[in-house]
Amino acid sequence: KGTGFNKYERDVLALRGLLPPTPKTFETQAMRVLEEYRHGITEVAPADKIVTPEHIRKWRLLQNLQDRNETLFYRVLLDNFEEMAPILYTPTVGWACQNFSTIYRRPRGMFVSLNDRGKMASLIYNWPADNVDAIVVTDGSRILGLGDLGVNGLGISIGKLDMYVAAAGFHPERVLPIVLDVGTDNAELLQDRYYLGLKQKRVRGQEYFDFMDEFVAAVTSRWPGVLVQFEDFHSGVAGTLLERYRYNHMIFNDDIQGTAATVLAGVYGALAVKGKPPEAVTEEVIVVAGAGSAGMGVVKQVFEGMVRHGLNEEEAASRFWIVDKDGLITTGRRGVESHVRPFARWDADKEGAPLVDVIRHAKPSTLIGLSAVGGLFTEDVLTALSKGCKQPLVMPLSNPTQKLECTIAQAARHTKGTCIYASGSPQEDLVYNNQTVRCSQANNLYIFPGLAFGAHLAEAGFVSDEMLMVAAEELPKHITKEARSQGAIFPSLSDMREISGHIATEVILQAEREGLIKGPAKEKLKGGRNHLFQWVRSQMFKPEYSQFVYRPPGIDE
Repeated sequence: KGTGFNKYERDVLALRGLLPPTPKTFETQAMRVLEEYRHGITEVAPADKIVTPEHIRKWRLLQNLQDRNETLFYRVLLDNFEEMAPILYTPTVGWACQNFSTIYRRPRGMFVSLNDRGKMASLIYNWPADNVDAIVVTDGSRILGLGDLGVNGLGISIGKLDMYVAAAGFHPERVLPIVLDVGTDNAELLQDRYYLGLKQKRVRGQEYFDFMDEFVAAVTSRWPGVLVQFEDFHSGVAGTLLERYRYNHMIFNDDIQGTAATVLAGVYGALAVKGKPPEAVTEEVIVVAGAGSAGMGVVKQVFEGMVRHGLNEEEAASRFWIVDKDGLITTGRRGVESHVRPFARWDADKEGAPLVDVIRHAKPSTLIGLSAVGGLFTEDVLTALSKGCKQPLVMPLSNPTQKLECTIAQAARHTKGTCIYASGSPQEDLVYNNQTVRCSQANNLYIFPGLAFGAHLAEAGFVSDEMLMVAAEELPKHITKEARSQGAIFPSLSDMREISGHIATEVILQAEREGLIKGPAKEKLKGGRNHLFQWVRSQMFKPEYSQFVYRPPGIDE
């Protein structure tokens, strides 16, 4: 019956949470089949211009394979990871989320809605796995820069956990994608007769936080050691939720913490391209466009890196210039949020200065964009940047591609090919004046699988800022000399298991330094780092067929 099970049947048959929250009538199901049969599906076009029909064809093929043969799916993905990651994760997963209700065929993961309040503790036991090591959960409120997609956001949780399995080695039977349906403010979804979520506006305020409290209590009660990643919660609640739960549970937010660690790793990588050691981060002058949760997460992480390498907090804070939609943030501005205030410039007379004037005055070595404003890094901005620094790092990180602050072609042209470049969305390398300008992708995928796997193996119970720091410091070590000489500031994705293994090892070592380590990992530390790394690799899921039938010796295949 699929989505046709009514609410009473779902309770009696323990299906609550395993199906989308809004039951569909038999007539609606039939209408949908006939509509597709007679006219084809009307799908939302990809929001990201780099997602082509060929990307979508490949995504469908891999999804069908995963439904039929999960072992073969992960074997193919693991062997072809660099090629297939953009199909199953960003950028193609954005299209999959936009069309989730339209292309829905079978349930995967859990749906927890407002209708389940007061019942979550029992609902969570409907999930068939007794052991769950990792959960990725979203409320669908800010999916990949595409806005409020409601219950359709489950697609990002699914795609993220495919990366957990392939890149880090989590077992696919022990990961759980979840979407929290607290309504949607997306008018198009509310009018869509095939939308699978609740047809109501989002709840907010205390009602929302009470819902979140019940959810977190439910999953951590059934699986006390589970790692929970918060994904694509809008900036109005993302930081609050992280601080609300992270000190009592093994919870982290990839948009805030994973992005921050990835950017810091990119800064270290750029220093290596310039022939400088990581300690030279203390010499950086950084302009950040965007003061949301992701932007300020980046500022905080790089700030901590500077402190780690010798600056005091006041000195480190003075290396940053934060610009939002109202211009430069200074102490002269009223209502500055508490997490932004330490980085407000003391030059109150420069309050609200536009980005280009800030660049001309500060002469930064690094320009980071997390503004979601496409084309913000104009010719004037990039020209001013190149005049103040011989080899500036340009990192436009907003997604999708239309929201990139600048493309690699624009950055190369306006800096006359002198910049080091990394973007949030993938782009091809560029030849400018017979010189190749390398386009690195600042992809959180480099960090979150190994970070999560290390915290899980350490049974840490807490994902600390120091764990993110060691992950960021480890990543640039895996850039080859050849790639570095070409301007690459991130390593190849071709051997993510190796990279994730090393990051996980460093996270476990950091957990030991903080007194957080428990379980088998604590014993494995005694053999030294290499022994620990080999043990980490041995714990990774290997997609191999099981032997289902005993074959006596001497019996041929």
